[in-house]
Amino acid sequence: MKYFLLILVAAIAVAVAIELVRALRTYVKFRGKRIVSCPETHEAVGVQVAAGKAALQTLTGAPHIRLSECTRWPEKQGCGQDCLAQIKESPHACLVSTIVNQWYAGKSCVYCKKPFGQIHWHDHPPALMDEERKTVQWNEVPVENLQKILATHWPVCWNCHVAETFRREHADLVVDRKADWHGLSR
Repeated sequence: MKYFLLILVAAIAVAVAIELVRALRTYVKFRGKRIVSCPETHEAVGVQVAAGKAALQTLTGAPHIRLSECTRWPEKQGCGQDCLAQIKESPHACLVSTIVNQWYAGKSCVYCKKPFGQIHWHDHPPALMDEERKTVQWNEVPVENLQKILATHWPVCWNCHVAETFRREHADLVVDRKADWHGLSR
């Protein structure tokens, strides 16, 4: 009887662990901002799936995927959310982070020419430079304008973005010197 109880508890623990892993996979699959084509206007819109809700629903059966945010809301909040078909078809491809990472791949900073490696979004994320040579961070870019931004801006590394922002905002404190390493003596 003791072994039977132990086996039963272990089986329940394994079943619970499997369900929690399924819920976690659902959450990871559907979290993050995405760009989709609005079925009504055929224009790019920024959306976010209610990933936490979908993960919880996975525990009780199949998740019911719904949006938690859309750049067309609140005016069009009652829409049929037909754009979800695009997300279900290719959840990774429409992620903003995927699109931006692919854009930076193989590029170098326009200022220092340092090539971009793996992007670390949580620590020193890269920036962009517009036609007026102003650098902007990604959190200043409206998601629905991403395709236009990628076509008209240039990649800038974090260090150059910080330096150029300081130069722009505090021009009176900046002194430009031409580097002449050959004439220096110890």
